Amino acid sequence: DEKEKFEPTVFRDTIVQGLNEAGNDLEAIAKFLDSAGSRLDYRRYADTLFDILVAGSMLAPGGTRIDDNDKTKMTNHCVFFADEDHDAIRNYAQVRVAKG
Repeated sequence: DEKEKFEPTVFRDTIVQGLNEAGNDLEAIAKFLDSAGSRLDYRRYADTLFDILVAGSMLAPGGTRIDDNDKTKMTNHCVFFADEDHDAIRNYAQVRVAKG
């Protein structure tokens, strides 16, 4: 039996790249996340996925981001960077992620 390696940074890089390529279109973001769900193990990397969708990158214990300000490891397409109004936050909350 060969065990799969746990590589949250590789997962992060894949998700961040896809989100950044989708641009500001939440439908394109949802479509990317749905299609990536068939290739990526969302259950295994649920904490990392949550960090990215909320904070824009992986978080260390205590809540600091682990991206060293490297733009390839972070995205602005997340709740923390959304406009501070009810409709904008609701739109981010409605982006659905397919189970992998």
